[in-house]
Amino acid sequence: MSCRVFIRKPTEDDCRELLSLHQRSQTFHFPWVFPPLNEQACKSYIDRCQNDDFEGLLICHSRENRIIGVANFSQIFYRTFQNAYLGYYADVDFAGQGLMSEGVRLALDHAFYTLDLHRVEANIQPENKASILLVKRLGFTQEGFSQKYLKVNGDWRDHERWALTVEDWM
Repeated sequence: MSCRVFIRKPTEDDCRELLSLHQRSQTFHFPWVFPPLNEQACKSYIDRCQNDDFEGLLICHSRENRIIGVANFSQIFYRTFQNAYLGYYADVDFAGQGLMSEGVRLALDHAFYTLDLHRVEANIQPENKASILLVKRLGFTQEGFSQKYLKVNGDWRDHERWALTVEDWM
């Protein structure tokens, strides 16, 4: 268990801090992630976190009690599939310190043991080397390549498909 970070669900009280993180890290995230950059979009994100098919988690620094990243599980399916898609991003001020690896590890524990998912998939643009290294460190396996898989910033982008099952996580 990590001592440096913890995870929790966002509340409306987090909107100002999240917006600050998003705005401060906008250049760092480009062109991989486009988180909410205004109050209305941030509140919509926090509302979405209340849906059954979406689980948003804040990764927080234990000592500073500050949000340092986000991990989201979207398109959560149950029954015979028990799958979700993982997305994540860090605060530029905390990048490169291994904190996101710890936070995403906690988020995966949550996905497998609290949400009772069987499989988590991460689709990553091939040029996003830091993100690919993170999923490799966490034991994900590359399953394939999807051309023009996802529209990002107005363009259809290729993605590598990485996945992890609960059997491989244990």
